[in-house]
Amino acid sequence: MMVSTDLDTPAGYRGSQGAAVDRAGRDNRGVRFYRVRVVRRVPHPERGFTQGLIAEGGVVWESTGLYGRSALRRYELGTDAVAARAELAPELFGEGICRVGDTIWQLTWRERVALRWDAATLEPREQVRYNRQGWGVCAAPGEVVSSDGTSELVRRDPETLEPRKVVHVRCEGSRVLGLNDLTAAAWAGGVVWANVAGTECVAGIDLATGEVTDIVDARAAAERHWGDEQAIMNGITALAEPGEFLLTGKGWRSIRQVRLVPQRDRGHRQRLLAGWSR
Repeated sequence: MMVSTDLDTPAGYRGSQGAAVDRAGRDNRGVRFYRVRVVRRVPHPERGFTQGLIAEGGVVWESTGLYGRSALRRYELGTDAVAARAELAPELFGEGICRVGDTIWQLTWRERVALRWDAATLEPREQVRYNRQGWGVCAAPGEVVSSDGTSELVRRDPETLEPRKVVHVRCEGSRVLGLNDLTAAAWAGGVVWANVAGTECVAGIDLATGEVTDIVDARAAAERHWGDEQAIMNGITALAEPGEFLLTGKGWRSIRQVRLVPQRDRGHRQRLLAGWSR
Protein backbone atom coordinates (compact mmCIF):
# COMPACT_ATOMS: atom_id res chain seq x y z
CA MET A 1 0.00 0.00 0.00
CA MET A 2 2.87 2.35 0.81
CA VAL A 3 6.61 2.40 0.38
CA SER A 4 8.24 1.87 3.75
CA THR A 5 11.19 4.02 4.75
CA ASP A 6 12.31 1.60 7.49
CA LEU A 7 14.89 -0.83 6.13
CA ASP A 8 14.56 -3.37 8.94
CA THR A 9 12.88 -6.64 8.10
CA PRO A 10 9.30 -6.56 9.40
CA ALA A 11 8.37 -8.90 12.22
CA GLY A 12 6.40 -11.95 11.15
CA TYR A 13 2.88 -12.38 12.45
CA ARG A 14 0.81 -15.51 12.85
CA GLY A 15 -2.85 -14.93 13.60
CA SER A 16 -5.28 -17.69 14.46
CA GLN A 17 -5.11 -18.87 10.85
CA GLY A 18 -2.02 -17.04 9.58
CA ALA A 19 0.99 -18.70 7.99
CA ALA A 20 3.70 -16.09 8.53
CA VAL A 21 6.68 -16.92 10.70
CA ASP A 22 5.92 -15.92 14.30
CA ARG A 23 8.89 -14.53 16.22
CA ALA A 24 6.93 -12.72 18.94
CA GLY A 25 7.77 -13.14 22.58
CA ARG A 26 5.01 -15.13 24.23
CA ASP A 27 4.30 -16.72 27.58
CA ASN A 28 3.14 -20.27 28.23
CA ARG A 29 -0.48 -19.25 27.74
CA GLY A 30 0.16 -18.21 24.17
CA VAL A 31 -0.18 -14.41 24.43
CA ARG A 32 2.14 -12.57 22.01
CA PHE A 33 3.77 -9.28 22.98
CA TYR A 34 4.95 -6.47 20.73
CA ARG A 35 6.17 -2.92 20.69
CA VAL A 36 5.86 -0.71 17.62
CA ARG A 37 8.49 0.88 15.43
CA VAL A 38 7.37 4.09 13.73
CA VAL A 39 8.11 3.73 10.03
CA ARG A 40 7.01 7.24 9.09
CA ARG A 41 4.82 10.13 10.16
CA VAL A 42 2.46 11.91 7.80
CA PRO A 43 0.17 14.92 8.32
CA HIS A 44 -3.20 14.47 10.00
CA PRO A 45 -5.39 16.82 7.96
CA GLU A 46 -7.06 19.50 10.09
CA ARG A 47 -6.08 17.50 13.21
CA GLY A 48 -9.43 15.76 13.26
CA PHE A 49 -11.08 14.49 16.45
CA THR A 50 -10.58 10.93 15.24
CA GLN A 51 -13.22 8.33 16.02
CA GLY A 52 -12.66 5.91 13.13
CA LEU A 53 -10.06 5.30 10.41
CA ILE A 54 -9.88 3.23 7.20
CA ALA A 55 -7.09 3.16 4.61
CA GLU A 56 -7.17 1.43 1.22
CA GLY A 57 -4.81 1.96 -1.67
CA GLY A 58 -3.40 5.18 -0.26
CA VAL A 59 -6.85 6.68 0.38
CA VAL A 60 -7.99 7.40 3.94
CA TRP A 61 -11.54 7.72 5.23
CA GLU A 62 -11.83 9.25 8.68
CA SER A 63 -14.76 9.75 11.02
CA THR A 64 -14.47 12.75 13.31
CA GLY A 65 -16.56 13.42 16.39
CA LEU A 66 -17.99 16.16 18.62
CA TYR A 67 -21.51 17.54 18.42
CA GLY A 68 -21.85 20.17 15.71
CA ARG A 69 -18.46 19.22 14.22
CA SER A 70 -18.77 15.54 13.29
CA ALA A 71 -17.98 14.53 9.72
CA LEU A 72 -16.92 11.77 7.36
CA ARG A 73 -13.78 12.81 5.47
CA ARG A 74 -11.67 11.39 2.66
CA TYR A 75 -8.09 12.33 1.73
CA GLU A 76 -4.89 10.96 0.25
CA LEU A 77 -2.50 9.57 2.82
CA GLY A 78 0.45 11.95 3.18
CA THR A 79 -1.39 15.11 2.20
CA ASP A 80 -2.51 17.80 4.63
CA ALA A 81 -5.77 18.65 2.81
CA VAL A 82 -9.17 16.97 2.93
CA ALA A 83 -10.41 16.03 -0.56
CA ALA A 84 -14.06 15.36 0.33
CA ARG A 85 -16.23 15.82 3.38
CA ALA A 86 -19.78 15.03 4.51
CA GLU A 87 -21.04 16.84 7.60
CA LEU A 88 -23.26 15.10 10.12
CA ALA A 89 -26.37 16.71 11.57
CA PRO A 90 -25.42 18.74 14.67
CA GLU A 91 -27.30 16.38 16.98
CA LEU A 92 -25.14 13.42 15.87
CA PHE A 93 -21.70 12.56 17.29
CA GLY A 94 -19.68 10.61 14.70
CA GLU A 95 -17.93 7.42 15.77
CA GLY A 96 -16.34 4.35 14.15
CA ILE A 97 -16.45 3.53 10.45
CA CYS A 98 -15.95 0.47 8.25
CA ARG A 99 -16.21 -0.27 4.55
CA VAL A 100 -18.47 -3.00 3.19
CA GLY A 101 -18.26 -3.11 -0.61
CA ASP A 102 -19.16 0.33 -1.91
CA THR A 103 -20.65 1.39 1.44
CA ILE A 104 -19.16 3.15 4.43
CA TRP A 105 -20.97 2.44 7.69
CA GLN A 106 -20.58 5.17 10.31
CA LEU A 107 -21.73 4.74 13.89
CA THR A 108 -22.90 7.48 16.23
CA TRP A 109 -22.17 7.68 19.93
CA ARG A 110 -25.30 7.90 22.05
CA GLU A 111 -27.91 8.42 19.35
CA ARG A 112 -28.26 4.69 18.53
CA VAL A 113 -28.19 5.49 14.83
CA ALA A 114 -25.86 4.24 12.08
CA LEU A 115 -25.32 6.03 8.78
CA ARG A 116 -24.72 4.37 5.42
CA TRP A 117 -22.66 6.43 2.93
CA ASP A 118 -21.53 5.90 -0.64
CA ALA A 119 -17.79 5.29 -0.31
CA ALA A 120 -16.92 7.03 -3.59
CA THR A 121 -19.12 10.14 -3.36
CA LEU A 122 -19.80 10.41 0.40
CA GLU A 123 -23.46 10.82 -0.46
CA PRO A 124 -25.84 9.56 2.25
CA ARG A 125 -27.79 6.39 1.45
CA GLU A 126 -29.77 5.62 4.58
CA GLN A 127 -29.95 5.85 8.34
CA VAL A 128 -30.70 2.77 10.44
CA ARG A 129 -31.48 2.17 14.09
CA TYR A 130 -28.67 0.68 16.15
CA ASN A 131 -29.01 -1.16 19.45
CA ARG A 132 -26.00 0.13 21.45
CA GLN A 133 -23.70 3.06 21.92
CA GLY A 134 -21.36 3.31 18.95
CA TRP A 135 -17.60 3.41 19.50
CA GLY A 136 -15.59 1.35 16.99
CA VAL A 137 -16.48 -0.87 14.05
CA CYS A 138 -14.57 -2.90 11.46
CA ALA A 139 -15.35 -5.19 8.55
CA ALA A 140 -14.39 -8.85 8.82
CA PRO A 141 -15.19 -11.68 6.36
CA GLY A 142 -18.97 -12.00 6.17
CA GLU A 143 -19.68 -9.64 9.07
CA VAL A 144 -18.90 -6.41 10.82
CA VAL A 145 -17.74 -6.16 14.43
CA SER A 146 -18.54 -3.28 16.77
CA SER A 147 -17.44 -2.00 20.18
CA ASP A 148 -19.20 0.22 22.70
CA GLY A 149 -16.47 1.12 25.20
CA THR A 150 -17.09 -1.93 27.38
CA SER A 151 -15.39 -5.33 27.29
CA GLU A 152 -17.86 -6.61 24.68
CA LEU A 153 -17.71 -6.84 20.90
CA VAL A 154 -20.79 -7.54 18.80
CA ARG A 155 -20.68 -9.52 15.56
CA ARG A 156 -23.25 -8.10 13.13
CA ASP A 157 -24.87 -8.59 9.75
CA PRO A 158 -22.85 -6.44 7.30
CA GLU A 159 -25.94 -5.29 5.37
CA THR A 160 -28.30 -4.44 8.23
CA LEU A 161 -26.04 -4.22 11.34
CA GLU A 162 -28.44 -6.55 13.13
CA PRO A 163 -26.56 -8.27 16.01
CA ARG A 164 -25.62 -11.92 15.63
CA LYS A 165 -23.43 -12.67 18.64
CA VAL A 166 -21.85 -10.91 21.63
CA VAL A 167 -18.15 -11.63 22.26
CA HIS A 168 -16.90 -11.17 25.84
CA VAL A 169 -13.27 -10.05 25.69
CA ARG A 170 -10.91 -11.32 28.39
CA CYS A 171 -7.20 -11.29 29.07
CA GLU A 172 -6.36 -14.23 31.35
CA GLY A 173 -9.84 -14.07 32.82
CA SER A 174 -9.94 -10.27 33.33
CA ARG A 175 -12.32 -8.10 31.35
CA VAL A 176 -10.63 -5.72 28.89
CA LEU A 177 -12.52 -2.45 29.29
CA GLY A 178 -12.54 0.53 26.96
CA LEU A 179 -12.53 -1.31 23.62
CA ASN A 180 -12.60 1.50 21.08
CA ASP A 181 -11.67 1.76 17.39
CA LEU A 182 -11.29 -1.59 15.61
CA THR A 183 -9.57 -3.02 12.55
CA ALA A 184 -9.17 -6.43 10.93
CA ALA A 185 -6.68 -7.74 8.38
CA ALA A 186 -6.43 -10.76 6.10
CA TRP A 187 -2.92 -11.47 7.43
CA ALA A 188 -4.24 -11.76 11.01
CA GLY A 189 -6.76 -14.53 10.40
CA GLY A 190 -9.63 -14.33 12.88
CA VAL A 191 -8.01 -11.64 15.03
CA VAL A 192 -9.53 -8.16 15.43
CA TRP A 193 -7.31 -5.35 16.71
CA ALA A 194 -8.63 -2.73 19.12
CA ASN A 195 -7.49 0.58 20.52
CA VAL A 196 -8.09 0.47 24.27
CA ALA A 197 -9.33 3.86 25.49
CA GLY A 198 -7.18 5.48 28.14
CA THR A 199 -4.11 3.44 27.21
CA GLU A 200 -1.46 3.38 24.52
CA CYS A 201 -2.05 -0.33 23.94
CA VAL A 202 -3.55 -2.26 21.06
CA ALA A 203 -5.22 -5.60 21.77
CA GLY A 204 -5.41 -8.47 19.30
CA ILE A 205 -8.62 -10.41 20.01
CA ASP A 206 -9.60 -13.86 18.76
CA LEU A 207 -13.23 -13.41 17.68
CA ALA A 208 -13.97 -17.09 18.10
CA THR A 209 -13.12 -17.12 21.82
CA GLY A 210 -12.91 -13.51 22.96
CA GLU A 211 -9.40 -14.16 24.26
CA VAL A 212 -6.68 -11.54 23.89
CA THR A 213 -3.96 -13.20 21.82
CA ASP A 214 -1.73 -10.17 21.20
CA ILE A 215 -0.82 -7.12 23.29
CA VAL A 216 0.95 -4.22 21.60
CA ASP A 217 2.78 -1.52 23.54
CA ALA A 218 2.26 1.43 21.17
CA ARG A 219 3.83 4.13 23.34
CA ALA A 220 6.51 4.79 20.71
CA ALA A 221 3.71 6.08 18.43
CA ALA A 222 2.13 8.35 21.05
CA GLU A 223 1.82 12.11 20.67
CA ARG A 224 1.89 14.29 23.78
CA HIS A 225 -0.84 16.84 24.38
CA TRP A 226 -0.23 18.13 27.88
CA GLY A 227 -3.42 19.06 29.72
CA ASP A 228 -5.77 17.67 27.06
CA GLU A 229 -7.33 14.51 28.46
CA GLN A 230 -9.34 13.94 25.29
CA ALA A 231 -6.28 13.69 23.02
CA ILE A 232 -6.05 9.93 23.42
CA MET A 233 -4.73 7.40 20.91
CA ASN A 234 -7.72 6.43 18.75
CA GLY A 235 -7.87 5.53 15.09
CA ILE A 236 -6.34 2.27 13.86
CA THR A 237 -6.34 0.61 10.46
CA ALA A 238 -4.36 -2.43 9.38
CA LEU A 239 -2.28 -2.17 6.22
CA ALA A 240 -1.66 -4.83 3.59
CA GLU A 241 1.85 -5.56 4.83
CA PRO A 242 1.66 -8.09 7.69
CA GLY A 243 2.20 -6.44 11.05
CA GLU A 244 1.72 -2.85 9.84
CA PHE A 245 -0.91 -0.31 10.87
CA LEU A 246 -1.76 3.36 10.78
CA LEU A 247 -2.29 4.87 14.22
CA THR A 248 -3.43 8.35 15.22
CA GLY A 249 -5.40 10.11 17.93
CA LYS A 250 -7.98 12.77 18.71
CA GLY A 251 -6.60 16.12 17.61
CA TRP A 252 -3.17 14.69 16.83
CA ARG A 253 -0.84 16.46 14.43
CA SER A 254 0.32 13.27 12.69
CA ILE A 255 -0.71 9.83 11.55
CA ARG A 256 1.92 7.17 12.26
CA GLN A 257 2.65 4.18 10.07
CA VAL A 258 3.93 1.55 12.49
CA ARG A 259 5.31 -1.97 12.39
CA LEU A 260 5.01 -4.64 15.07
CA VAL A 261 8.28 -5.72 16.69
CA PRO A 262 8.31 -8.83 18.94
CA GLN A 263 9.02 -8.16 22.59
CA ARG A 264 8.86 -9.93 25.95
CA ASP A 265 6.17 -8.96 28.43
CA ARG A 266 7.25 -5.68 30.04
CA GLY A 267 4.09 -4.71 31.84
CA HIS A 268 1.94 -5.12 28.73
CA ARG A 269 -0.91 -6.81 30.61
CA GLN A 270 -1.11 -4.20 33.35
CA ARG A 271 -1.23 -1.34 30.86
CA LEU A 272 -3.85 -3.11 28.75
CA LEU A 273 -6.13 -3.71 31.72
CA ALA A 274 -6.00 -0.03 32.73
CA GLY A 275 -8.48 0.93 29.99
CA TRP A 276 -11.36 3.29 30.68
CA SER A 277 -14.83 2.03 31.46
CA ARG A 278 -17.71 4.11 30.13
